[in-house]
Amino acid sequence: MKAYTYILYSKKLNRYYIGSTELEPDHRLELHLSKNYGASKYTAKAEDWIVFESYQCSSIEMARKIERYIKNMKSRHFTESLKDNPAKWDWITKKI
Repeated sequence: MKAYTYILYSKKLNRYYIGSTELEPDHRLELHLSKNYGASKYTAKAEDWIVFESYQCSSIEMARKIERYIKNMKSRHFTESLKDNPAKWDWITKKI
């Protein structure tokens, strides 16, 4: 089963959101934008989210591990460095 780690970006908030899903990232984005997850959730604070980057994983467990690794880095620079950089994503998968 396909799974993804994805990064959303909001220009309004100038923030990133990192998540994992078994859905296609564009479909997951639609759910975030429709406030399907609740009006008080983080992504409900803006309506201009875009898929900044996504990485296909072999399992949801791996996608969640990658999500946690990126979040634990607590680094905007690190998050931005993942854009169009498959080697860096592969490096993360080998590291975890």
